[in-house]
Amino acid sequence: MTEFDLNILNWIYKNLKCDFLDFLMPIVTHLGTGGVFWIVIAIILIITKKYRRTGIIMLAGMLLGLIIGNLIIKNVVARTRPYDINTNVKLLTSKPFEYSFPSGHTLVSVISATILTLASKKFAIFAIPIALLVAFSRLYLYVHFPTDVLGAIILGVAIGVFTFFYANKIMDNKKLRR
Repeated sequence: MTEFDLNILNWIYKNLKCDFLDFLMPIVTHLGTGGVFWIVIAIILIITKKYRRTGIIMLAGMLLGLIIGNLIIKNVVARTRPYDINTNVKLLTSKPFEYSFPSGHTLVSVISATILTLASKKFAIFAIPIALLVAFSRLYLYVHFPTDVLGAIILGVAIGVFTFFYANKIMDNKKLRR
């Protein structure tokens, strides 16, 4: 799979690299760094009465993603980063210190976008494009393989859907309000 992954990354690097994206992608990728952007969105939602429940569910989903994706799967799979294989690539961002699979930036973004979309379709208008841009930025910056990002998307949707429905069920049983 690594050769397939490297071919895609090298194609992106050779054909899409430009000054505009070199400027934009490091900024976009920081929207997924530590989940801070999504945590701020969740806190803003928690402050509002109408979307308090959604904010709480987002935080729960991100915590679950951290545990499953970053603490368990990354360390079990222990996949090397693409820039360690192709050392000729000039990175536009600092080297991540964790393993490569799955992409944590993509995971937190997709979990958040999934929960936001399930909560209200109007949130999908901004959440899905941001999550996809974050995912693409990880490829553009050559810090993740395409299968790292794809795995994170699949896992992120699964965690997002599970958390949304399970947390809502728990909250309904405890009669918590939005």
